[in-house]
Amino acid sequence: MTYNVLRAPTPGAAISAADIAEVQEHLNSAGWALLRGFDVDMSSFSALTANLCRTITFDPAREYSEENTQKVDAGLGPIGLHIENGNTPVCPDIVTFFAARAAFEGSQTTICDGRDVWNGMSEVQKKRWGQPMTVSRRLPEALWKRYLANEHPALSSPEEVTQEHILQFKAAVPNQDFELHDDGSLTYMLTLQPVRPSALSGGQGFANAVLGPSHNYEPPVYQLADGSIVSTEEIEELRDLAEDFTTEINWQDGDIAVLDNTRLMHGRRAIKDEDRQLFIGMGRV
Repeated sequence: MTYNVLRAPTPGAAISAADIAEVQEHLNSAGWALLRGFDVDMSSFSALTANLCRTITFDPAREYSEENTQKVDAGLGPIGLHIENGNTPVCPDIVTFFAARAAFEGSQTTICDGRDVWNGMSEVQKKRWGQPMTVSRRLPEALWKRYLANEHPALSSPEEVTQEHILQFKAAVPNQDFELHDDGSLTYMLTLQPVRPSALSGGQGFANAVLGPSHNYEPPVYQLADGSIVSTEEIEELRDLAEDFTTEINWQDGDIAVLDNTRLMHGRRAIKDEDRQLFIGMGRV
């Protein structure tokens, strides 16, 4: 995978409209870009995310920072490759990361082009993963209401959520269903394509969250259209395959990475420096 570094024209330069246009070119060609050496703070990072995304998406389990961004906090262990919010009804097209303080050791972000994984599969694997897949998981009341409050245009806070809003959201986004429980939790079932085209540049790639974490959530169940449940063994087999196409971002202070979240999966090596500060912004184009 090409290491796409966009360096500031002069040390500490602000990110310009021309720089954003170059980032978009990298997204279309390679699926990602790294901005290095620019003058960036939380406000300018939030503004960059807004420039790249028409609508902003959030993870309800994360701490908020600026208007369009959240803090990345998922324990200290390694995190498997995934697309961000890949098991949710509204999956972001673009994900941005800002290393406000880079780790002195470890904590590298891993990235893997789903097109390479798809092309590297055997014909048997392609037949299996080329079919639709349903993901189901149970969410506590606070998390699903927080998510719906962000995604439903008529809502501004979780306290406003009613069952009617759930039904409206179900009607607005196809291939999903919900089951409410007496304790206020909700089980959702979402059918998606584990192999998908990029929203930015087309093509076909294995881009989903099957290999990823469930740090803040109950682990999901994945069921393919043929009725079979995805096993731990085949997930590990795919991990091994994806590792052959995985590269690492060795962060420096002030770096920003921009990823096509519908093509590239990302993860993380184990954290050795707990003082690192990484923030995320994401949305749809």
